[in-house]
Amino acid sequence: MFGLTLGEFQAYGYFALTTFAVVMLYGYIYHLYSSEKKGTKDYEKYSNMALHDEITDELVEKKEEDSKTEDSKQDRET
Repeated sequence: MFGLTLGEFQAYGYFALTTFAVVMLYGYIYHLYSSEKKGTKDYEKYSNMALHDEITDELVEKKEEDSKTEDSKQDRET
């Protein structure tokens, strides 16, 4: 296959996979940085979940009810 030995094929595959993983990691880091900078998400709140994980602790974010959920509740009541 294209004159490659198995070792060369593995080396090229390893290089491609490592390069892909590095690009994805830097993209994820950029996403976290830019979304925190814009103010859309505060990921530092989520990092406190490991420290404050008791059932009585305050919620990180309150859950918003969807209109679908509210509609289905109204349907069940009638």
